[in-house]
Amino acid sequence: MSEDNKTEFPHRHIRSFVLRQSRVSVAQQRYYDEGMPRWGIPYQAKALDFAAAFGRTAPTIMEIGCGMGETTATIAAAHPQNNYLGIEVHTPGVGALLKEIALRELANLRVIQHDAVEIVRDMIPHGSLAGIHVFFPDPWHKKRHNKRRLLQTPFVHELALRLAPGGYLHCATDWEDYAVQMLEVLGGEPLLQNTAEGYAPRPDYRPLTKFEQRGVRLGHGVWDIVFRRKA
Repeated sequence: MSEDNKTEFPHRHIRSFVLRQSRVSVAQQRYYDEGMPRWGIPYQAKALDFAAAFGRTAPTIMEIGCGMGETTATIAAAHPQNNYLGIEVHTPGVGALLKEIALRELANLRVIQHDAVEIVRDMIPHGSLAGIHVFFPDPWHKKRHNKRRLLQTPFVHELALRLAPGGYLHCATDWEDYAVQMLEVLGGEPLLQNTAEGYAPRPDYRPLTKFEQRGVRLGHGVWDIVFRRKA
């Protein structure tokens, strides 16, 4: 790790996810086995060379928690001028995302299967990202579990450091109390500035997921929060 990418973020941290024994379908396993050597990036405790990883130099946007990959792939397909780096820990989701990459023939999307906190800490250089997406992270809705939420003050500071001046951090959640926490934590980061008066309208580039559409029909709220790195 270079001197200018050193961080005070601790090497031991509370994980924001639990690796469950989820069933991997035959198709997901096949795309995983075939796709990881082509589009997967192994975790290493050293700075990632984006130009080498993508085979070109372009604005790079990182998404933490790709789920089953449909949103990630849709955004990447609609914006071929950008590079997209998807982070996901669950093998079925990684396999599904690799399937999307293969079927849509996406040249601008790469995947890392590892803990996002460690990836940010060890692999993402300061000032290197044009944007960061954190869509519908696990809300850990029980109060005693709130400490496991991903978007806490120390990690938000590390994310802000990885943004280039003018780069954005876009979070979305359908849990109102998590939205309140996100707004408070991001608003307290000196390197970031809110792009809206409170919550932001959903940007056009973030497609509505099937889960989100169902929630909207049922009257559930969704909150988007978009901050930018100060110049």
